Amino acid sequence: MLFSEILGLDHIKKHLTTSIDSGRIPHAQLFVGKNGSGTLPTAIAYARYLLCNDSDRKEACNLAFNKLAHPDLHFTYPVANNDKVKKNAAAEDFTAEWREFALSFPYGSVFDWYQTLGIENKQGNISVRDAQNILKTLSLKSYEGGYKVMIIWEADKLNTSASNKLLKLIEEPPEKTIFILVTENEEQILQTIRSRCQALHFPPLGESVIAKALEEKGVASAEAIKIAHKSDGSYTLALHMLEHHESEDLFESWFITWVRSAFRAKGNKAAIKDILQWSEDIAATGRETQKKFLHYCLDFFRQALLYNYNSQSLVYLEPETPGFELKKFAPFIHSNNILQITEEVEKAIYHIERNVNSKITLADLSIKLTRLLHQKE
Repeated sequence: MLFSEILGLDHIKKHLTTSIDSGRIPHAQLFVGKNGSGTLPTAIAYARYLLCNDSDRKEACNLAFNKLAHPDLHFTYPVANNDKVKKNAAAEDFTAEWREFALSFPYGSVFDWYQTLGIENKQGNISVRDAQNILKTLSLKSYEGGYKVMIIWEADKLNTSASNKLLKLIEEPPEKTIFILVTENEEQILQTIRSRCQALHFPPLGESVIAKALEEKGVASAEAIKIAHKSDGSYTLALHMLEHHESEDLFESWFITWVRSAFRAKGNKAAIKDILQWSEDIAATGRETQKKFLHYCLDFFRQALLYNYNSQSLVYLEPETPGFELKKFAPFIHSNNILQITEEVEKAIYHIERNVNSKITLADLSIKLTRLLHQKE
């Protein structure tokens, strides 16, 4: 991955190359950006620029980066036990799978990665064993005598024990050792680690940037513009809409069934059964699917709020379910309930991440939504 291959982000790319050229290289950086904004490919391009510009064998260095096999480039990423590794899984057990994933889908999400490993029903994490491997790897001299780079992807998946084990190393790394932590959820990283990193926040990609990238893939201009508008600044989401319409359609169906049941349930005992059945159906899916769906719900509620307050130019959601219109749903999402709705959905995501019973969590959320949807502005 080269800087020239990264979509948009011109100011960030200029900042990073300038910092290397001037020798002002932070020993620990935190790349923060939503899924699809380009944090991982930027981290790889940054490492390439740093290591290959510092190398006496630039051609060999670039060839190694083309395979993500440079001996001074190291990765750590969340994993879990699967059919290949049945116990105490760590990132080093999946090096081949990671290289293939990062090369073929650099804008991929953590859910895409879990699907690659066949663990989409589990919670991946970066464990103490991973932390021990990082300590061991970075204690060795660099292969070419220059910099060593450790990219920790989805750094918010560092468990507490692993985080504590890395604190001193991140604060005082060996000479010419660079950490790049990549995350969507900055607040979920241990504060003591965040304070040791220089944070760089990535904005959502522009619609024109995403549309141009899709057109270069052979998508017709009108379709590319439509997808880019609905992608909410995420190239990953744009690719999913292009290739996997069914998952978005399924989430829309789940959401509309949910809000209709919740709306009917006030004072209607029979409708409560629909809510409980819905909760049971969603709970039967994997936890990562549940989290992905709840994030979709958050987005849907926010789009409804924008529509309700006459900001249609910012609305990209276009429900396709017969009989459901965003303009009719929007008045029920307003300033007096959006914060509570958001808080309850985020709380449900938090509980699901921590293996609380999904059926109980979703049923509780649904009953609360019943009250909140009927709340007056």
